[in-house]
Amino acid sequence: MDTEKTYTLEDLDRLEFPGTALAVLGDPVRHSLSPAMHNAALAVLADSGARFADWAYYRFEVPAAELAAALPRFHAKGFAGLNLTVPHKVLALETVTELSGDALAMGAVNTLKRDGAGWVGYNTDGYGLERGVETIPEVRLEGSVVMLAGSGGAARAAAVQCLRSGCSKLYLGNRSPERLAGLCEILDAMEAQSAVETFSLQALPANLPANGIFINATSLGLRHEDPSPVDVEALPSAWSVYDMVYNPPETRLLAKAKARGMHCANGLSMLVHQGARALEIWTGCPVDAAVMQSAAEAAIAGITGGEPDA
Repeated sequence: MDTEKTYTLEDLDRLEFPGTALAVLGDPVRHSLSPAMHNAALAVLADSGARFADWAYYRFEVPAAELAAALPRFHAKGFAGLNLTVPHKVLALETVTELSGDALAMGAVNTLKRDGAGWVGYNTDGYGLERGVETIPEVRLEGSVVMLAGSGGAARAAAVQCLRSGCSKLYLGNRSPERLAGLCEILDAMEAQSAVETFSLQALPANLPANGIFINATSLGLRHEDPSPVDVEALPSAWSVYDMVYNPPETRLLAKAKARGMHCANGLSMLVHQGARALEIWTGCPVDAAVMQSAAEAAIAGITGGEPDA
């Protein structure tokens, strides 16, 4: 089967996907880098273990309204694991048979592992974010002041991971007050209210410390004409900036941050590390993230559009 093609649910019903099949589901999903980086890692695993010789990773475009009906069909077809990207990460919570602790705490699912009764849901986005942020020199979530923009599935995972990793303060901002309130309700269960404060994207918190991390988990930046989610000039110059958007590789946010001499990185590293962790869940084997990074970098070179998730 062609692992570079974008398949539909109609294809799922009429075609056979031999061996051990994995896939990413999304809408849109045609520009996902996940097949390239997962299949590169699977090739390395196959070199060291014959049982991985018939493993393959595909992409399927699945509309949000069809997700609940689609997941049993993938299970019936024998797929061993699925990644979920926009817009499925929150929707899938109602369709899985079991949730990992991370997925339950984050209120979103990005990785499904097949079991006898259905799907077990995991969330590897938080792990991917933490590892991604660490690619910026001398930056760690632990002990840091973090400002996070966004409230979708990726932002939920990021917020929970920041608190679990011991950030000293977490500022949350979003264009929709209602969605921001929903995120705060999730965080309330962690009993970390004293470390969380909301803000308006149009007016950053006052008296920010000299050092901190700004993380963009909004969709702003996916299009070249998108504005920066916040006024970078309002951030202290010693802050670092992490943009979950990876395509285009340099958003307006990152361009302005670099112009100020700020340390920054895009979200490709998060994509790679969340993917590596998902593959470890499916295979039970260590995965070389560097192999996936190289494959993702090669694949993105010819892409003209994309999304900040898997």
